[in-house]
Amino acid sequence: MPFGWIVSSSTNISAADSAVLARGSDWFHQQGWEVFPFQQQSWEAYLAGKSGLVNAPTGSGKTYSLIIPILLEYLAEQQKNGGAAAGAGEGTSSKAGKIGLRAIWITPIRALTREIQQAAQRAADDLGVSWRIDIRSGDTPTAERTKQRKNPPQILITTPESLHLLLSSKGYEDYFSNLRCLVADEWHELMGTKRGVLLELALSRIRALRKTDFKTWGISATIGNMQEAADVLHGQPATCPPQPATPNLQPATPNLQPATCNLLPATPNLPPAIIRAETKKETEIITVMPDTIETFPWAGHLGIKLLEKVLPIIHSSGSTLIFTNTRVQCEIWYQRLLEADPDLSGQIAMHHGSIDRKLRDWVEDALHEGTLKAVVCTASLDLGVDFRPVETIVQIGSPKGVARFLQRAGRSGHRPGAKSVIHFVPTNSLELLEASALRRCIEEGRIEQRMPFIRSFDVLIQYLVTLAVGGGFRPKETLAEIRQTFSFSSVSDEEFSWCLDFITTGGNSLGAYDEYHKVVEEDGLYKVVSKRVAMMHRLSIGAIVSGQVLMLKFITGARIGTIDEYFVSTLNTGDTFFFGGRSLKLVKVKGTDVLVRRSRAKKGKIPSWHGGTLPLSSQLSIGLRDVLDDLKRGNYRDAELEKLAPLGEVQARRSAIPARDELLVEYFQDKEGYHLLMYPCEGRGIHEGLANLIAWRIGQFAPMTFTVASNDYGFEILSDQPIPIEEALGSDLFNTNELEADLNQGINTAEMAGRRFRDIAAIAGLVFKGYPGKKKKEKHLQSSSRLFFEVFTDYEPDNLLLLQAYDETLTFQLQEARMRAALDRINGQKIVFTRPPKATPFSFSLIVDRMRQRVSSEKLTDRIKRMRLAVVRD
Repeated sequence: MPFGWIVSSSTNISAADSAVLARGSDWFHQQGWEVFPFQQQSWEAYLAGKSGLVNAPTGSGKTYSLIIPILLEYLAEQQKNGGAAAGAGEGTSSKAGKIGLRAIWITPIRALTREIQQAAQRAADDLGVSWRIDIRSGDTPTAERTKQRKNPPQILITTPESLHLLLSSKGYEDYFSNLRCLVADEWHELMGTKRGVLLELALSRIRALRKTDFKTWGISATIGNMQEAADVLHGQPATCPPQPATPNLQPATPNLQPATCNLLPATPNLPPAIIRAETKKETEIITVMPDTIETFPWAGHLGIKLLEKVLPIIHSSGSTLIFTNTRVQCEIWYQRLLEADPDLSGQIAMHHGSIDRKLRDWVEDALHEGTLKAVVCTASLDLGVDFRPVETIVQIGSPKGVARFLQRAGRSGHRPGAKSVIHFVPTNSLELLEASALRRCIEEGRIEQRMPFIRSFDVLIQYLVTLAVGGGFRPKETLAEIRQTFSFSSVSDEEFSWCLDFITTGGNSLGAYDEYHKVVEEDGLYKVVSKRVAMMHRLSIGAIVSGQVLMLKFITGARIGTIDEYFVSTLNTGDTFFFGGRSLKLVKVKGTDVLVRRSRAKKGKIPSWHGGTLPLSSQLSIGLRDVLDDLKRGNYRDAELEKLAPLGEVQARRSAIPARDELLVEYFQDKEGYHLLMYPCEGRGIHEGLANLIAWRIGQFAPMTFTVASNDYGFEILSDQPIPIEEALGSDLFNTNELEADLNQGINTAEMAGRRFRDIAAIAGLVFKGYPGKKKKEKHLQSSSRLFFEVFTDYEPDNLLLLQAYDETLTFQLQEARMRAALDRINGQKIVFTRPPKATPFSFSLIVDRMRQRVSSEKLTDRIKRMRLAVVRD
């Protein structure tokens, strides 16, 4: 059967397996559920010994499609052996005649673990399988982790980072000796991140240990490149020969899968299966409209203007999740809702990743039990497994991606066959366009793809040290294993030797420093012998790199959560701020602890966290251009477009609305100077690169100084001198022939790569963030990584980590491939060049975004009001 075929009900299974399948179906019927075809196919494929990937909508029962066969496999074995299915709860090791660890369930976020545990334990108990199902994550107490190592559960629910911590423990081979399966839940959330690469590497080691009877399964709801997702998870290595290391500072695209490579299944006799649910999830989008577009903000404001329209939605629903895109927005909405309706006190809560685990657990339990009216949250509650639905979903602002929007919508009607309803609250006028675009993308099934990371040498270096800490590794065996992964199938002998040299001697640049001689080689075995090195490495395992955070505690010692170091630096002793719905007064900062006491103050600062804005996806950008085309033609097929008609009329009268095959270019002068605006609708990230590229190319006609700004719809180039735009438009301004060279000239790629290198250095173990309670300050970490970057640039330009920094800058930050595609599209479009007498509605948000960075909020509000009056007045 070719790779990727959907498994049918004709899968060959034994009579014993057929009998236990009936038990699984009976249990489903006892719960009042129907066994869907994709669940039945998954059960049969699993029991037939296959690996695979389950693709089904959120809330359709994906979790039970794999929990059930894991349990049924054990029941079938017991029947074949003539034994009972009970008695495994205290088992430790298969060598001791006990069951040991049978399955690992990987989750991308901790919020999922408890729901999965409850669902799995419920099924195990009802089916008569007395297994212990445990959770291991960063929140698991040390004593519990020790117990799990000595006495493993039968199912361990964990994260990629915790799985690598297990690999760093001596004797992990015995720990995994009876492992039958690893399930990567919500695989679409891990793929395309370095956490996914961590999982690939862990799987390469486990597969080598468990050569038979081991299966890998993934679960995914929304992803556009399902086949590639299966390739990555199941280790389908490219057949191309290993790639030699390139000495150039800026390799073309080493992180991209070679286009000409064919993929070979890892297990030719039992090819992995992609099992898709046949039914589609129905999603209804209800946009919360402003009464009149003239009074609705044209930029910013976090959607607060529509708060009064959100309150009735909350009151008319039994339970509501209010999704925000950032933690700052989450904190603000929570406070404003309570201010607007004090009766919600005690009925509404907040949930985001910086809040302490105990409080998040309480919120999740209260939501599950129906004792909370609403929860204001971030992506920390994107995912969920239980059939019990949240009644209502509210999305504040555009999520900038179709898959993310569907994932959140799926928390409503989170059960098979139920319709998902989501209320979309735009934060400004132009986001009404995105509401319409989201609806069309969902109707047409246009879902984003995830680009997998490959050749991430920072993760590989960390992994090699992990193996060295966990008892050691032999290079020949390990190289063969990692070449069976999608990520590292093209690693050459020379590149692997460089990695070995780096972890043993520090490489060409760091050989004189003993602290970088982490691994020693004894009789061909590479291992860590220093307890200090081992401890420091275990504290650094993982691929999640964020800004420096401090622990927020009450003066009594009770933990509240984590808070950004930069925000704390803006506070003085006695200042009041809000966190997690509490009014807090700063007492003092002691080491890495921020000590506070409760305050009764009604006003205070809202914490800020480092982190970029969500990028507009390529699928949504296409939908956005389609919607603009309808707005131009007066085709108001959606209520959002009809509401935007007055604004569209002002835009068309003052300038133009671009059709699908047009690029709008505006050029006008005012007191600030000369404004050049273009609207490719490709997203803020692409526009940042395009703005600098176009500014540099225009600057070749005459020496000029520019200020640039960008948002998801376009970009602005501002100068105090006339801009020779007509001359530039006539000189192949958007050509792609010299794109990479011009990007290097127009954008300080070395500076961008230096910032990217900071994360790479942390993952590779070059920079140690400190011990618990003694974290290093952010400025020290930045200066350390910067020093490494400069040393490698000057003395070791072919350093693989340095090359990786430049490559990731081009591939993921500047998104060179997508930028090239955007320029190719623009070259085939008609350029609509207008000279409006003053700012237009489309230019309004761009100008405000630029002003916001240098004008106080009070002054900015007044200026926005004056600007809007000027724009609407002809």
